[in-house]
Amino acid sequence: MNPIIIAVAVVGIMGLLFGALLSVAANIFHVEVDEKVVLVRAELPGANCGACGFPGCDGLATAIALKDGPVNGCPVGGQPVAEKIATIMGKAAGDSVKQVACVMCNGTPDNAKEKHAFSGMSDCRSNAAFQGGSKACSYGCLGGGTCVSVCPFDAIHIVNGVAVVDKDKCTACQKCISVCPRNVISLVPYDQEVVVKCNSTDDGKTVRANCSVGCIGCGLCVRNSEEGAFVVENKLAHAVEGKDYGEAVNKCPTKAIHYTSDKPVVEAKVEEDQAV
Repeated sequence: MNPIIIAVAVVGIMGLLFGALLSVAANIFHVEVDEKVVLVRAELPGANCGACGFPGCDGLATAIALKDGPVNGCPVGGQPVAEKIATIMGKAAGDSVKQVACVMCNGTPDNAKEKHAFSGMSDCRSNAAFQGGSKACSYGCLGGGTCVSVCPFDAIHIVNGVAVVDKDKCTACQKCISVCPRNVISLVPYDQEVVVKCNSTDDGKTVRANCSVGCIGCGLCVRNSEEGAFVVENKLAHAVEGKDYGEAVNKCPTKAIHYTSDKPVVEAKVEEDQAV
C-alpha cells in the first residue's frame, strides 16, 4: 500500500480519536454559567478597571448574580447601569453618588518652591524616592505624570507642572490614586462645588515657606460659611458637600479654596502665556 495513503489514514484516524476525546472531556468538565451572570455582564461597560473592588467586570458580574453583590457596584457605569442591573436582579438600585478624582494641590512652579532639580525619568515615584522628592512641600504634586500614564480614560493631564483631572472623563477607577506616591489625589462627589486644593498637614508657617497657595489651617473658611461647610482637621481644611460656602472662597488668605466649576488656575495661566 502507498505509504502516503497510510500516513493520511493514520492522521485521519488520530484526528477522529482526539476529536472524540475532546468532546467527551468538554462534556465532563463543562461548567454551567448562570444566565443572570451573562445578563449582568452584558450591562457592565467592560472597562475592567477594578474600581469596583472585584477582578474586572466578570468578577463583579459573578458577585452580583451569585453572591448578592452590590447592583450599583460599578462606578464607571454609574446610576444608569445600576438601574439596569437592578431590574435583572429584581432589586432596588439605590442611590449612588458619582465620584471623580481631584488633585488636592495647586503647587505650580509659580506657587511652590523646589528643593532641588530632578533630572531622572519622568515618574513621580522615582522623584519621590530621591531625597523625598524635588518639591519643598512633601505633600504636593510632583508633576511627573505617573497618574497620566495609568489612566485608561485620558482623564488626567499635567498642566503647568501639576496634575489636573477632567471630571467629565473621570470614571473614579482610582488607578491614579493608587499610583500617586504623595497621596495627593482624592475622590470627591462630581457635584461638589468647592474643594480645598491642598494636601499639607504642616503648620501654617511651614506651608507658607513652601507654597504660596497652601492651606494654613487658619479657620477663616469655617467662620465665613454655613456651619459645617468646612472642617479643619490636622491643620488642613476640608470642604463638606452640599453646604453654603458663603464668602469662604473669597476670604481665604492663600486662595487655597477653589470652585470646581471654574477652569483650573493652571489651565488659565497656560492660555494667558500662549496669548502673550
